[in-house]
Amino acid sequence: MTRHATVDQLDAGLDHIRQSPAEAGPLRMIVQRPAVDQRTVVSEGTLDVDAGLLGDSWLTRRSPRTPDGGPNPAAQVTIINARLIALLARTEDRWPLAGDQLVIDIDMSENNLPPGAQLAIGSAVIEISEEPHTGCAKFAQRFGHDALRFISTPAGQALRLRGVNTRVIQSGPIRVGDLATRLQP
Repeated sequence: MTRHATVDQLDAGLDHIRQSPAEAGPLRMIVQRPAVDQRTVVSEGTLDVDAGLLGDSWLTRRSPRTPDGGPNPAAQVTIINARLIALLARTEDRWPLAGDQLVIDIDMSENNLPPGAQLAIGSAVIEISEEPHTGCAKFAQRFGHDALRFISTPAGQALRLRGVNTRVIQSGPIRVGDLATRLQP
């Protein structure tokens, strides 16, 4: 059984997370979720305006946040900070447990990536949604209750440590190692 990071370990990692690049950072992992609680790590994928990450089940997932209960376009693709998930997961093979499709080493704070900001990855472009990405019981189960409290602190919320919801606005292939580059308005 993997031990969860302690409060002291989480607090000690905060400065490293704050040093995430602001303008461009590498895409470190692509995770398809073919079904609930299933994960497939791939080295390349395709972001699609209509379907999100191809091979992912977003398009067939129900959402309580949409009037018809269908997939939520504001949460088509979720991204998480690579430094944060490395701290929480402790080993890279546990990164996919977060449930986010893209792991990127970039500053996800609202100051750096406000709603409407865009990131180019490969030839695809995603746009940051207004809808917050929050932790849940599964997140606490997988990474510990201290981790859930850590991402929920004022500092954790300002840095968007749980990650961000996005939608695809330009389809295209992506590969691990591609730079996720913040586009200027």
